Formats: sequence, C-alpha cells, structure tokens
Amino acid sequence: MPRYRPHVAARPSWRCRACGAPWPCSPARLALLGEYREDRIALLVHLGTLLCEATADLADTHGRNTPQRLTDRFVTWARAR
Repeated sequence: MPRYRPHVAARPSWRCRACGAPWPCSPARLALLGEYREDRIALLVHLGTLLCEATADLADTHGRNTPQRLTDRFVTWARAR
C-alpha cells in the first residue's frame, strides 16, 4: 500500500516535497483550506508569513519571482470569494 506523503515545501526552492510542483501545490492548497476552514484570516496570516520567507529565498534577477507573482502563488488564491 502506498504511503501518503504530505505536500510540504522544500526550502529554499519552495517546491513540493511530494510532487515537485511550485508550493503551495494544489494538494497543499486543499489541505490548508481544510485545516483553516474555520479561520480564513489565520490562513492568510500564515501564508503571508511564508510569502515573506519565500521572497527572500526566491529573489532573483530574471523576473520570474516578482512580488506580484509570489503574492498570487502564496496568498491571492486563499482569499474569500
């Protein structure tokens, strides 16, 4: 029987340890939404903290990790609709 591997970030690359996608990957997002289902503000604070850490790790001069792209990747998806 396959063992479940949690979808957590590998730092400093911020890629998922389970699937290799940019973190938070889809399974990580679903898990986070479930974990914080009763407190969306706490989720956004948590993601904002991770965004700050990732910004330092992923800073580059090639334009791939602009502040807007990282904000979309880490925070925008979790806002209430």
